[in-house]
Amino acid sequence: MATPHNVVIIGAGFGGIGMAIRLERAGYRDVVVLEKAGSIGGTWRDNTYPGAACDVPSHLYSFSFEKRTDWTRRFPPQPEILEYLEHCARKYGVLERVRFGTEVTGASFDEAAGLWRIATTGGELTARVLVAACGQLNRPALPPIPGRDAFAGTSFHSARWDHGADLRGKRVAVIGTGASAVQIIPEIAREAGALTVFQRSAPYVIAKPDRPYRDWEKALLAAVPGTHALSRAKTYTLYESRALGFIKYPKLMRVVERQFRKELAARVPDPALRARLVPDYPMGCKRILISDDYYPALTRPNVEVVTEPIARLTEGAVVTADGAEHPADVVVYATGFASTDFLAPMRITGRGGRDLNDAWRGGAAAHLGITVHGFPNLFLLYGPYTNLGHNSIIYMLESQHRYVLGCLAAMRRAGLDWIEVRAEAQAAFDRDMQDRLHGTVWEAGCTSWYKTENGKVTNNWPGFTFAYRNATRRPDPRDFHAHRTP
Repeated sequence: MATPHNVVIIGAGFGGIGMAIRLERAGYRDVVVLEKAGSIGGTWRDNTYPGAACDVPSHLYSFSFEKRTDWTRRFPPQPEILEYLEHCARKYGVLERVRFGTEVTGASFDEAAGLWRIATTGGELTARVLVAACGQLNRPALPPIPGRDAFAGTSFHSARWDHGADLRGKRVAVIGTGASAVQIIPEIAREAGALTVFQRSAPYVIAKPDRPYRDWEKALLAAVPGTHALSRAKTYTLYESRALGFIKYPKLMRVVERQFRKELAARVPDPALRARLVPDYPMGCKRILISDDYYPALTRPNVEVVTEPIARLTEGAVVTADGAEHPADVVVYATGFASTDFLAPMRITGRGGRDLNDAWRGGAAAHLGITVHGFPNLFLLYGPYTNLGHNSIIYMLESQHRYVLGCLAAMRRAGLDWIEVRAEAQAAFDRDMQDRLHGTVWEAGCTSWYKTENGKVTNNWPGFTFAYRNATRRPDPRDFHAHRTP
C-alpha cells in the first residue's frame, strides 16, 4: 500500500478549492483533491444553462482572501464565477493537486490503521483525513413522471444542458419553476415557438437589483485601499439583516409579501395569469427568487403557464391530470437536486462498519454540520444545517475551513491519530437545531428542498452567519474522543 496522504478532499468546487488553499497556506503539503469531472468548478461548471447567474452579489460571493475588483456586474454570471474559481486554483497551486476523472465510489475507516481507505474509479488510495466537499446541489433530481422514457423528443435536466439542442421555433416544455427555471425561461422564451411552463408551486420572485459595474467604479475598487472591503461589508450587513425575517421575526416577511403582490400586479396585468402566480404558502418558506424578466416573460403571447399536475409523458406531449395534451419537441427538467442526500451515492463506512446512509436514515445530522459520530477524521463542507436563505454560502464555507484546520492543528499538537465527535455532542447540537428551526419561516407549511421526505428541515442554519462563525471559531476538545496509537 502506498504511503497514505495527509488529506484527501472530495470535490473541486468552492468548498474543495478553498479547503485546499487553506491547507496549503497552513503548511499541509500532501493534499489530494479528487474530482469526478474533467475540470474544476462544481455547480458553476455543471450549470451552464442560458441565463445562469448567482443571486448573491459578486463582492460577497467570493473568497475573503482573494478579492476581485473587476467583476462586470453586481450579480455575477456563471462564466465569470467559473473563471474566478479557475483563477484561484491556478494562483494557489490547487490544479497540481487535483486528480480529474476520479469519482469516489466509497470510503471506509480502517480503525486499526487509523486511515480512510477510499475507493475510486481510478483505484484505491488512503488518507489520514477525509474532507467531503460535495455540496448540497450536485445531484440532479429527475421527477418520477410516468412515461418519461417514452418521450421521443429532446429532453435534459437544467444542470446537464444540451447546448446542441436548437430551440428556435420549437415547442418547449419547462417542468419546474425554481431558481434555475426563473433564469432559463426568459432566455428561451425569446426563441422558442411555443413555451409551456409547468408549475407545481408558484415561487416568490422579487426584483433583482442588478446592473453592470461602471469603469470608474472598478478603477476605484482597484486603486483605493479599503473600498472593496467596505463594499463587501455593506453588502454583508444588508443581507445578514434579512435573517430577522427568516428566523427571529417571521411576521416581518408579511411586509415584503405585500410589496411582492404590488409588484406582481404591476408586472402581470392579466388577472387570470396573476392568480396562478400567487404562492399559496408564506413568503420565505421556500427559496425566494430574484429576477426582473421572469414575470414579463410569462406574459409573452408564446408562453403558457400550466398549473394542472402532470399525469404522464407521451411520445410527443406532456399530459396533465385534466387529460389535456401539451405538445412538445423539447422537455427541460428544471426540477432541482437531491439536496438532502448529501454524500449519496457514495457508501461511507465508519468505525465498526457503521454505514453513513443508515446513520442518516431519519435525516442527515452532523455536529456544526461538519463532523459525524462514528466517522473519525471525516469532515463535511456545506453539510447539514449550513445552507442559508439570506447570505453567502462562501462565508459559511470559510468558517468551516477554519474549523477543520483547527481540528487538524489540535491533532498535530497532541500527536493524535484520529478524533471523533462524541455522540452526546452531536445529539445536543441536533436538538438545538430542531428547537431553533421550530417557528422559523421554513416550517411554515410548505414542501421544499430544505426538508426530508418526512418533513424534517436538515439543510438550513437557523441563525445569523456571524453566530455560526463564532460557533466554529475553534473546536472544543470536550466535543471529541481522541485516539493515539500506543
